[in-house]
Amino acid sequence: MTSTTPTRIKTIAEFHRLRGLPKPEHPLISVVNLDTVGYLENNESASLILDFYFIAIKRCLPTKFKYGQQEYDFDEGVMFFIAPGQVFKIEVEPDSTHKSSGWLLLIHPDFLWNTALAKTIKQYQYFDYSVN
Repeated sequence: MTSTTPTRIKTIAEFHRLRGLPKPEHPLISVVNLDTVGYLENNESASLILDFYFIAIKRCLPTKFKYGQQEYDFDEGVMFFIAPGQVFKIEVEPDSTHKSSGWLLLIHPDFLWNTALAKTIKQYQYFDYSVN
């Protein structure tokens, strides 16, 4: 997956397949235990664009994230939110002995269709980053 061109992941099922997870029980929403998520191939870095919302609560993460133009250090843990269409980069620390733990909530925008949340979610600033 190492590339300067971001990899677009269009569906939650595709995310599951790429991370070695079983097929999601629902095509538009998924809750994932990080203990079950496979690492990137050869612990390589990857730039990704997801076509769904990605909410994560993680601990002991041997990974660095670049979100927007800012790099974040999440060694002690993190809660973060990514909206569809945003680019972020994951860099796994080589030879890390830490196993991350936590949860992912993946929500396709169609799941929210015709709800009050679908109409207001863009005003929640934690789903957006500013370009520096």
